[in-house]
Amino acid sequence: MSDLLQYMSEVSADVDRTLEGLIPKGPSAKLYDAVRWSVFAGGKRFRPVLVYATGEVFGAGRESMANTASALEMIHTYSLIHDDLPAMDDDDLRRGRATCHVEFDEATAILAGDVLQSLAFEAVCGDLRLEASVRIFVLAEIAEAARRMVDGQHLDLDAEGLPTTIDALETIHRNKTGAMIRASARCGAMIGGAEAEELEAVTKFASSLGLLFQITDDILDVTASTEDLGKTAGKDLTSEKATYPSFYGLDRSRELASKVHADATSALAQIPRDTSRLIEIADFILSRKS
Repeated sequence: MSDLLQYMSEVSADVDRTLEGLIPKGPSAKLYDAVRWSVFAGGKRFRPVLVYATGEVFGAGRESMANTASALEMIHTYSLIHDDLPAMDDDDLRRGRATCHVEFDEATAILAGDVLQSLAFEAVCGDLRLEASVRIFVLAEIAEAARRMVDGQHLDLDAEGLPTTIDALETIHRNKTGAMIRASARCGAMIGGAEAEELEAVTKFASSLGLLFQITDDILDVTASTEDLGKTAGKDLTSEKATYPSFYGLDRSRELASKVHADATSALAQIPRDTSRLIEIADFILSRKS
């Protein structure tokens, strides 16, 4: 696991360098200060790590993946900024520091998210290290995932305080969380030139990985501290959100996480390449503490 943590640290540093070059100063210092406040607040850079790790399975170089990985991180960060707003989850802590709207103001936070979404697509469009055809596929993948993420967020908000079904819960999370994780792996595979059958296996892996990520996130909201999480613990319960522990309880949720983990790793057996790094990532998500 220490080797994976070192790998994640290297990818994070590489992506941070890329983000520094992709985020301009802009005509409004306050707006771009807000963008940088949120983008460089820390975090595991899990989606970029997944882009790199999947792309490297198929021989992609890091330079060819840097902009795409950074674009996915910018989309993710924009979603966190908007998710924390008073109109949504109304949170004041993210990644161990004040949320964007608390540090600046609501209007600036909304616009910071808007800017990040635009910059993400600009980063991929302008990446001449990728063939135009690859850029088109990557752009379509990110656009679909971003749309599905918003769909999931709205379903999540609508479900607060209401009875739900396990199918509805899974639909929320395969969209809100899973779509971007799925896109991260698929983009890496596309950049690496994966064959159709290999891309299908990556898709199965990443779809299960996204669900695993959300199940463990739901568990941690109950079991971890605010200090460990870097965000307000117990917020799901307070907001009466639909979660796996609220539906199944903790023990059954942990059993489900193990099953979904097995589904993810078994999908990788269909790829006749070294997928050990992806298995390590799945193991890390299953056992994560924050």
